Amino acid sequence: MRECSAIVLAAGEGKRLRPLTKHRPKPMLPAATKPILEHVFDALIEAGVTDITVVVGYKRNRVQSHFGPTYRNVPLRYVAQEKQLGSGHALLAAESAVDGPLLVVNGDQLVDERIVEDVLAAHDATAATLGLVRRSDVARYGGVLLEDERVTEIVENPRDERGYRLNAGVYAFEPSIFDAIRASEPRAGEHALTDAISTLLGNDEGVRGVVSEGTWVDATYPWDLLRIADDLLAGGSSAESRASPAASIHDAATILDPVVVESDCVVGPGAVVGPNVCLGENVTIGSNATVERSVLDADTRVGNGAVLSDCVTGRGVRIGPNSTVVGGPGDVEVGNEIHREEALGAVLADHARDGGGVTYEPGTVVGSGTVCYSGTTVGGTIPGETEVRT
Repeated sequence: MRECSAIVLAAGEGKRLRPLTKHRPKPMLPAATKPILEHVFDALIEAGVTDITVVVGYKRNRVQSHFGPTYRNVPLRYVAQEKQLGSGHALLAAESAVDGPLLVVNGDQLVDERIVEDVLAAHDATAATLGLVRRSDVARYGGVLLEDERVTEIVENPRDERGYRLNAGVYAFEPSIFDAIRASEPRAGEHALTDAISTLLGNDEGVRGVVSEGTWVDATYPWDLLRIADDLLAGGSSAESRASPAASIHDAATILDPVVVESDCVVGPGAVVGPNVCLGENVTIGSNATVERSVLDADTRVGNGAVLSDCVTGRGVRIGPNSTVVGGPGDVEVGNEIHREEALGAVLADHARDGGGVTYEPGTVVGSGTVCYSGTTVGGTIPGETEVRT
């Protein structure tokens, strides 16, 4: 396939990542210290893509204001999915931007350039080519069955023991995909791209699968952001352990690699940061504080003597002096589901703050703008804009 333009689907909210997605879409959440979508753009550009169309929807201004009209000298065009009615519906929003074969990538999952390159190299005259990876458990995702590199079936959330490959969300399509989307029956009011591919299969149009050794990582739940950071810091992608020269790290502080410390961060005397810590821009770690295996987004403040383990913060969070995020495992409530023994200390969404001396029990989720007063013990899920007192 010679076509080197791409459509990136970045319109969704990421409901299971609430409350972190209250003010921004899932593609703009941090993978280490930069947005997931930025990693996707990097992978496309490294694979030779020369222009990108981005389908935006939920909180689309957060995407457009961050990236603007170009990224790394590659033009970005934005089209809007006014209502989030599935991945197939999102692709239809970009139909007018397409002339010939198209490369389509999910904007809310990390893929490296090897998967993109493998799909581009494998696509021929078939209607579709899917990028696949090997995973022992595909039950949370989409499973694909292959026979001699030809896709025979696509199953969402498969539960049987057949030899599935995981759908990595990287596709090359011929323009017939648009008619297949329109011909597919919506489920729960949504048009899924995988249903359109099943329609192609039902019409005996060729669908090919290419199994790649490239890296694929997804964030489905808030604690997955810790796992993504672990993978990136371990060298699974382009991120590497580093501290920005524009950061201020006191001589009496201790940095335990691997870490990423972005510009304008301040790490005070006696503080211990790491291992597996990502500090976004303008984060402050107070004196004698300890932070391990945590992702702290931009403008977070950690007070003197605080201790954080397995912690994820949104932007502008304030953790007071001597507060403690105990660390996982813990039981986490997500919507109507309880997830047992997850490696999560606490999630503190945008602009949550505490007055110091607060203890966060394992698995705590604190909503945006919530205030926890001094000396409180916090557990479970706390709605946004709440006051928590002893």
